[in-house]
Amino acid sequence: MIILTPSTPLLIMVLMTNPPSAGPLIELRHAAVGYDDRPTIRDVDLRIDRGEVVALVGPNGAGKTTLVRGILGLARVLDGELLLFGVPAQRFRERHRIGYVPQRHTVGGAIPSSVQEVVSSGRLARRPAWSRATATDRRAVDRAIETVGLGELRDCPVSILSGGQQRRTLIARALASEPEILVMDEPTAGVDAANQANLARTLADLVTAGMTLLVVTHEIGPLLPVLTRVVVVEAGRIAADRARETAPGDMSASGELLLPQTGPVLAGSGGRPSGPARGVEGAEL
Repeated sequence: MIILTPSTPLLIMVLMTNPPSAGPLIELRHAAVGYDDRPTIRDVDLRIDRGEVVALVGPNGAGKTTLVRGILGLARVLDGELLLFGVPAQRFRERHRIGYVPQRHTVGGAIPSSVQEVVSSGRLARRPAWSRATATDRRAVDRAIETVGLGELRDCPVSILSGGQQRRTLIARALASEPEILVMDEPTAGVDAANQANLARTLADLVTAGMTLLVVTHEIGPLLPVLTRVVVVEAGRIAADRARETAPGDMSASGELLLPQTGPVLAGSGGRPSGPARGVEGAEL
């Protein structure tokens, strides 16, 4: 028998709790997503496999957020299919397997909340809100806090933390539910360079442990060490879906990652041509 302790690596615990499923974690097939029967993004073919780190990039208003909200069940899939762990989204009940890290810290409110309290709220995806926390809940919270390096700040009010520390608190809250994939919205936005480096180390540790990431971002620089794919959204459609090339020629003089002009289109791009090379760092995509 294996006994779980607070020092047990987080992803080992997750894999023991949720044995890896075969096939993609997320798959959209010719999907349209929108609001009030009005599609914002159309004809999406996208597949996220276990262990991938996928950057979802594009200009403001392109449909990135709507696409992510569709995956999270916060926007309607109006056409096509969305499969979550191989299950049609309308029948999927294990939402704790998908962790979500929003762009802004929104849980402090008028009542001061400590890091411990915020992260503990992530366990509500695993149990009824009215039930009391168990020893299993407390261990999961401890692991999540330690994973993001905030052990010494667990009792501090979130409101006094830096932007980067608040972002890591939100990552820990998502990790507390023991997800198999993290969906993150602009994790480095508004975070200074030093805290971006701390965030990058946290993400690298998660990826090394086996976490799958889908990241909406305008700044792929901090993700370069772990990035496996770049998906470009333009005008409500996926315009490119390419592997992150590792050759030195991929990087421009300014540090932008360049998408290759040639090469096979990845599964998930719907077989559409991916267009010319372009930089994907910054909001000018």
